[in-house]
Amino acid sequence: MSHSHTHAPGEEHSHSHGPPQAQPQSPTLPQPDPALQALIDQDFVPSPLTLSADATTALCEPHKLEKCDDCNLDFINTNRLSRLLVANPNLLCPPPSNVISQKLTQMVVSTKDEGNALFKAGNAQQAIIRYTTAASLATQRPPWEANQFMREELSTAISNRSAAYFDLHDYISALADAETVIAVRRNWSKGHFRKAKALLGLGRYREAADAVRLGLDFEPTSTELISFLTDIERVEKKLDEKRIEARQVKPEPVSS
Repeated sequence: MSHSHTHAPGEEHSHSHGPPQAQPQSPTLPQPDPALQALIDQDFVPSPLTLSADATTALCEPHKLEKCDDCNLDFINTNRLSRLLVANPNLLCPPPSNVISQKLTQMVVSTKDEGNALFKAGNAQQAIIRYTTAASLATQRPPWEANQFMREELSTAISNRSAAYFDLHDYISALADAETVIAVRRNWSKGHFRKAKALLGLGRYREAADAVRLGLDFEPTSTELISFLTDIERVEKKLDEKRIEARQVKPEPVSS
């Protein structure tokens, strides 16, 4: 029970006669595990750093570099995250994973589409430049976004670039891009199709067939892969027949 008394003009005091009210307490932080803390401390090496003029970029102290081989320091990814947060002051930290950078998505799609238009127009070399830019933009997604968006955008751009390299008869580059697509998005049949085409261009028919079969393991109903495997097997059969015929032809005896 509480009531107020007036002790002087304009002066008022409140008294409580009931049970004392419990004061809110600050949450107690859990104590770190001593063994785990010891392991962290054992490997911890302090890094001398300084900040840029706007206090958003970490630099090595002696040379004022983001990445310094002499100091064995690399703040590039740390600074990228710092700049993203500075540029988006209203984002929660960390933001929820379902937040998508719509502007970045539009840039990736439009750049890839420019590459597609160039490729269809027969300008594969310029298309490769646009696909490379689209792939680079896709890797710039903030680290808190769901990884699947980056994988889909990156794999599509690199897959299209593989097709452009194939069109230029640069089968090694086409194969390298196809391998990258598979590494990023293994269960996507298009990467296996691109790999098979590049291998076919290199005359490696058996490996091409194996690449298609692996793609069919992930997507058994892919008509593109099924049709391509049939074509490869037909070519393989003809080559085998020619090899058999060549072995059966005996050289004529040399006349004396």
